[in-house]
Amino acid sequence: MKADTSGRCVAVVGAQWGDEGKGKIIDVLSEEATLVARYQGGANAGHTVRVDGDEFILHLIPSGVLYEDVRCLLGNGVVVDPWTLLEERDALEERGVAMDGRLGVSARAHLVLPYHQLLDGAQEENRGSDRIGTTGRGIGPAYRDKAGRTGLRVADLADEDRCRRVVEGRVDDANTLLEKAGVEERADADEILERLDEIRDEILGLATDTGQEIRRELDRAAGRVLLEGAQGSLLDIDHGTYPYVTSSTTTAAGAAAGVGIGPRVIDEVVGVVKAYTTRVGNGPLPTELEGEAEERLRELGSEFGATTGRPRRVGWFDGGVVDYAAGVNGLTALAVTKLDVLDEFDEIRVGDGYELDGEPVESFPARADDLDRVDPVYETWEGWDGSTAGCTGWRALPEGARRYLKRLEEIADTPIRYVSVGAARSDFVRVGG
Repeated sequence: MKADTSGRCVAVVGAQWGDEGKGKIIDVLSEEATLVARYQGGANAGHTVRVDGDEFILHLIPSGVLYEDVRCLLGNGVVVDPWTLLEERDALEERGVAMDGRLGVSARAHLVLPYHQLLDGAQEENRGSDRIGTTGRGIGPAYRDKAGRTGLRVADLADEDRCRRVVEGRVDDANTLLEKAGVEERADADEILERLDEIRDEILGLATDTGQEIRRELDRAAGRVLLEGAQGSLLDIDHGTYPYVTSSTTTAAGAAAGVGIGPRVIDEVVGVVKAYTTRVGNGPLPTELEGEAEERLRELGSEFGATTGRPRRVGWFDGGVVDYAAGVNGLTALAVTKLDVLDEFDEIRVGDGYELDGEPVESFPARADDLDRVDPVYETWEGWDGSTAGCTGWRALPEGARRYLKRLEEIADTPIRYVSVGAARSDFVRVGG
């Protein structure tokens, strides 16, 4: 079944804490796309896509790569581990995915280098009880160098003298910090430069102007563009549950800046949410479950991180989170994933607002400590009699499941357009279709 999008340039964002199933939604929508561009994040994210029984876990390359005619780009807002990128490309080719001429990387994208990873691990370790739960992939330190104007970009690989100056300077700084942190391991500038020299031509061969490519694609009558985000809105550096956030702009505003286009180019913003809530790492999770219910939901949903393998924290659907994300992103539609996971529950709860110190919360808390203290206001729903698995049309869903989805739609004040009811590409409902 084809899943047409209403706009020619559509941004797909996570509207919770990441891991919402964006990879599945992007994969399905990519059938009608001609170009898919990733706009932020790095190899700290993982999108899992299942096609005809095969599972693909993608960390940098956009999910649209599994359609042979789709061009895939990494925008300037992405921080790129070049070795991970080439390994991922080669692994796809080994599995029969043709990559020639289909992959491009913004010349303005910053590189994640080995000293970033050393710093990431050391800084997280030294936070002690205040750890934020990073993946250790060097993403935060790479974005810090970008903001500090001390980073190395893809385009800089063409200038060997600049590469040496930047790497040597940053390695000296990194090693000083590692020593102060009590870490024995050190970065080696010569080794890093030698490794970069080995891949220089390959990475420069992928370099492109992503904004120009997207604008040219949309100038074609047949051009259809998807902008792919990583993580989720509540991990946004500005609008998320700071400091338990990532280091980039995960919301729709970051889509335009992260690929080099104007915001008016984007026609639609689709927010992806699970039918419940999950989170990896530390930080507030108001509707979090504990005990047997927690284990049951985690096992039924296979809630383990695609990048780290860490068990995800799980909870009921949090309407306060999704309503907030809808406003921050200007969502035009919702895609709900993993509805089938709730098939096994006789009773389902939905968070519809919060109370703090006995008083209703009127706006989403800016302080993570406050969000950690709120009491969710719950609605209790009966489970539905029947399975959603394998449904491909709205009317095929059990009546109770349709009522549940309608309630989520009301809470978020955003229409639901897509529903995923299984891991496979075909387990997909287009609402109204």
